[in-house]
Amino acid sequence: MIADPVAPPKQRLSLRQILSMNLGFLGIQYSFGLQQSSMSPIYKYLGADEGSLPYLWLAGPMTGLLIQPLVGAISDRTVSRYGRRVPYFMIGAIICSLCLLAMPFSPVLWIAASLLWMLDAGNNITMEPYRAFVSDKLPASQHSQGFLTQSAFTGLGQTLAYLTPSLLVIAGMNKDAVSATNIPHITYAAFIIGAFISIGSILWTVISTPEIPLTDSEISEMRARPVGAIATLREIAAAIREMPPTMRQMAPMMLFQWYALFCFWQYIVVSLSQSLYGTTEASSQAFRDAGLVFGRIGAFYNFIAFISAFVLVRFTHRHGPKAVHATCLIAAGVGLLALPLITDPWLLLLPMVGMGLAWASIMGNPYVMLAGCVPAHRTGVYMGIFNMFIVIPMLIQIATLPQYYHRLLASDPRNVVHLAGALLIAAAIATLRIRTQPVASR
Repeated sequence: MIADPVAPPKQRLSLRQILSMNLGFLGIQYSFGLQQSSMSPIYKYLGADEGSLPYLWLAGPMTGLLIQPLVGAISDRTVSRYGRRVPYFMIGAIICSLCLLAMPFSPVLWIAASLLWMLDAGNNITMEPYRAFVSDKLPASQHSQGFLTQSAFTGLGQTLAYLTPSLLVIAGMNKDAVSATNIPHITYAAFIIGAFISIGSILWTVISTPEIPLTDSEISEMRARPVGAIATLREIAAAIREMPPTMRQMAPMMLFQWYALFCFWQYIVVSLSQSLYGTTEASSQAFRDAGLVFGRIGAFYNFIAFISAFVLVRFTHRHGPKAVHATCLIAAGVGLLALPLITDPWLLLLPMVGMGLAWASIMGNPYVMLAGCVPAHRTGVYMGIFNMFIVIPMLIQIATLPQYYHRLLASDPRNVVHLAGALLIAAAIATLRIRTQPVASR
């Protein structure tokens, strides 16, 4: 197909088309859901020390820090017969699926940690080109709908990931059947299912939603840019120097909320095991039961995220992304402050309502604010740089939490969850201080 010399206005898409375009996010987030719900237990089964768990989660932030800005910048200038963003979807999905298949078969701790590095690399290759794809494809008036639809599929994918072990038990699998490494058989099955969902959902998006062809002038301009690793690094450095003020002001919000989320994901199963059953012994039935409890409440908060993402579109249009995001963060913060005090598994669903609202907003509203303030020709690189606002807080959490876990938090995983709640409230306050300033043209 020969590209038109002048790009026509972007066409508004129907809800069905936007859903189809974003279905691949379901597979990406199913993978992330498996990590959030299963990696700390897998590490504990393989003999990891509780206070060192943050170090074993290093893969996600490091691969995100290294890969997403590079892939975002490279995809901005990619011209191929397969499209601008699609090649990265497919490469990342294949890597992700292969690692999901292998993960539960890890015989020792270092192999599981290594596979997590490769798994996160695959997810990160896919993630920012996918974010940029939404901005490429949709007119500015539909950005909130596009990103919050991705948020909805985040909720749905992670709901399924968290709930899969419990559904397998309902289907007849023995929850206490384990391998020689103490990893439950239901964990093996969940990861195998995740591998097929990951590749299948990305294929659906690639087949159903073609990219908008580049115009001759766009192709000429892209090919005129310097190429190679040095040129890419220079482009990233220039974009950081010229970062829009609104994007800079989002950094404190991102620091607090992502430090909090990493605390929550790393310690929630151990916290539930302590608060519900009085033990954190990984080989005990109580610890496995705590994992299933988190699977259910994690599925619940992700289902809330799935449903509320569609509702948040209307509220975001009416009240703006700042106010909506701050409100959702406060709801989650209050919930996490209360969660470790609850000893009835069913009452744990109450704080998860706030977590679901916050998760829907976190995966949508910051990107609504971002898409409105960055220049269109740098969407990919700025989406990648914005991921640094996620992974740097994670790296700070990994470096700092083990230093004070035993001394300041009394070696009690429940106190880590309390800390996460307080930090989410701090993130809400930081959100209200952001001054949005859209670019003149999209």
